[in-house]
Amino acid sequence: MEALHRRIAADLTRRIQRGDWQPGDRIPSRAELAAEYDVHEQTVRLAVTLLRRRGILEGEQRSRLLVAHPPAVRALIAPDADWPHPSETTDTTPRRATAELAARLDAPTGTRLQHETVECLDPGGRSAMLVSSWWRGRRQPHSSFVVEVGVVELSERQAHALGLTVDALAYRLVRTRLDVAGRAVETADLVLPMDRWVLRLGPQGLGGRSCNSKLLP
Repeated sequence: MEALHRRIAADLTRRIQRGDWQPGDRIPSRAELAAEYDVHEQTVRLAVTLLRRRGILEGEQRSRLLVAHPPAVRALIAPDADWPHPSETTDTTPRRATAELAARLDAPTGTRLQHETVECLDPGGRSAMLVSSWWRGRRQPHSSFVVEVGVVELSERQAHALGLTVDALAYRLVRTRLDVAGRAVETADLVLPMDRWVLRLGPQGLGGRSCNSKLLP
């Protein structure tokens, strides 16, 4: 069962999207929300902390919080560049290669893969992008990469992390890193909410690495 504070966060999000509070409006105090939802104030504190992280609420933790204005739109130019802002690793559980991952890494289906999901945060601490990577054995250096671009609906876990609804659309960049011989050494899914990003892929800003882009169905 979903944690109580997450259910409260989801309900507050629905109320904001419905227009109960507009950007810049103060939401009720934690004590008022605790009374309304009939929960301990600490549960509300966890819920609003989650919404601050998702960029839905803003303000200092110990003060009355405001409904945040829409996040700034960023341009992704270099899909293999290091993220310049804080990030958090949220999952490192190894995976068995699905048919798709096996094809991307030229490995047998079912191969044990190392895995990492990283939540990239903007300078204000809001979730901006999710990057899930898979590789075999130890991580290997790469000399080039290829990128395929598509659009997907967010899964429930992705939507929770990004503070969006499960039917929201996002760019999905499939980035595969190659060694000097052109063999795949790592593959990743970059998930970028469409309301927060535009894509400007090209040779500029790629640091001499190659980028072959095509549109996924």
